[in-house]
Amino acid sequence: MSRQLAAEGIQRIVIVTDEPEKYRKVPDLAPNTPIHHRDQLDAVQRELRNHPGVSVLIYDQTCATEKRRRRKRGKLADPARRVFINTAVCEGCGDCGVQSNCLAVIPVETEFGRKRAIDQSACNKDFSCIQGFCPSFVSVEGGRLRRGRAIAAAEAVLPEPLLPDTRHPYNILITGVGGTGVVTLGALLGMAAHLDGKGVSVLDMTGLAQKFGTVFSHLRIADRPEDIHAARIATGEAHAVIGGDLVVSAGAEALSKVLAGKTRAVVNVAETPTAEFTRNPDWQFPQEHLQEQISEACGEGNALFLDTAAMSRRLMGDALYGNLLLLGVAWQRGLVPLSLAAIDQAIELNATAVEQNRQAFLWGRRAAHDPEALQNLLNPTGMPAPQRLSRNLDELIRQRVETLTAYQNARYAERYRALVERVSAAESPLQSTALSEAVARSYFRLLAVKDEYEVARLHSDPAFLQQLSEEFEGDYRLRFHLAPPLLARLDPATGRVRKSSYGPWMMSIFKGLSRLRFLRGTIFDPFGKTQERRMERQLLADYEADVELMLTQLEEKTQAIAIELAKVPEQIRGYGHVKAASVLPARARRAMLRAQLEALANAS
Repeated sequence: MSRQLAAEGIQRIVIVTDEPEKYRKVPDLAPNTPIHHRDQLDAVQRELRNHPGVSVLIYDQTCATEKRRRRKRGKLADPARRVFINTAVCEGCGDCGVQSNCLAVIPVETEFGRKRAIDQSACNKDFSCIQGFCPSFVSVEGGRLRRGRAIAAAEAVLPEPLLPDTRHPYNILITGVGGTGVVTLGALLGMAAHLDGKGVSVLDMTGLAQKFGTVFSHLRIADRPEDIHAARIATGEAHAVIGGDLVVSAGAEALSKVLAGKTRAVVNVAETPTAEFTRNPDWQFPQEHLQEQISEACGEGNALFLDTAAMSRRLMGDALYGNLLLLGVAWQRGLVPLSLAAIDQAIELNATAVEQNRQAFLWGRRAAHDPEALQNLLNPTGMPAPQRLSRNLDELIRQRVETLTAYQNARYAERYRALVERVSAAESPLQSTALSEAVARSYFRLLAVKDEYEVARLHSDPAFLQQLSEEFEGDYRLRFHLAPPLLARLDPATGRVRKSSYGPWMMSIFKGLSRLRFLRGTIFDPFGKTQERRMERQLLADYEADVELMLTQLEEKTQAIAIELAKVPEQIRGYGHVKAASVLPARARRAMLRAQLEALANAS
């Protein structure tokens, strides 16, 4: 390619790749063709835009879906490395999503706000998320994922459903996203149809086949091949929808195939983020709305919704078996006109994780036949309750007082409690706690800033090590990706502070630095004079002034504006330049709300 471009007169050719080392063995490139790592893509583009003539950038990188496929088949080395996010350190700013554009970075709702985590089942080991300016990312080198112990599905006698009639073509629409096995599911059912001696057509609509891109598989089954005259399911002609992804299943393309009273559906409701989440950290998954759309399209009682990803993770130890589990549900409910023997043989012929796929299919059948029994198995009595969010103001305050005591000391926590209780007392005549809860959350954020001492404390916290041991097993070592304020340097190409990688010896540094948190805010604090720390102290002082204004002006007509003003710090997230950038709109909103509050209070 480079030779042809050079022959056509292109004088400036640059190759950008994620594997620059492989070009050492390529001797016949066009003369003067530099090779750059993809981390330098932005700098290369900036350089080429200033080139006076025609320039060409050749970007060489195997797509994520193809990498995943090759690794599963042993045709591509699988790096013995994983990325893990310490959610306690994460600020939920979303810069990791901006840098990586990866949907394996998923939202996690916690007591202290929305954080990020890595969906290890979906991660393609691109590692670009590490470039997000945040110290919460940890590389786990060596070891392996701790797969949950699969629970063997007992060979209970399950009734076989009445299979649909295929004298006329029976149409199944399988929906999902790239990289989750939608095409494989269609191929498996196509093979089962052949084994049953039926006519079948399978049409896969994969678009660009990108990871997490929309994928459809149109499956048409009939007694005779000559009865199938088109591969694509026509409008309103789907008899069944096997929905591997809720967003895709509720999209216009999928719903156009559905007809109320005719189509039945089983749909996975696991929250798979869309591309919007990489740009908007506050994006909310519209689960209820999407389910309503599907239910309305299929007609009352014709759609079943269940989280097969969570079920698969709990029962099989891996969410990747969710689609086979979903197929088991669909078959048991009579949505698939194929024999049990043919499906089982197709799974065997696929020759990939045969026993696991059989177990997943069986679990799906059990979920459809006796959902209550399965739910009792997943959540047995006597098991510890999962961590829940605060249900009232008292719980909210108590958790934050405990955290602030560990953050600094009891006196520091008492400063927090005193202000929140003042707000609560002032709001009590209004028969509400909305303002108190907003202040309790925001004031905590400003008091418990993630400075160097706190990041060190949270990384060395036994709770973090416990999270790692629950996720990984074997002999592994950690690497931390940090930008120490006194050591980090600017990247001249991007203007961003560079992060560096540090080995497991950092744990000792973290423990020592955590013990020095008594220096925080004193004249001996080596980090206290940085621009970021000065900005944080000013934000805290401004907020305390805002609370005083709210208390002096608080009445029924000003409460709504006061609540909005109290929530402004929720916009301030991240570290370094990311946090500084979020402060600008927050300050503008603060000024506007203060003015509105004062004007409303002074209005006659």
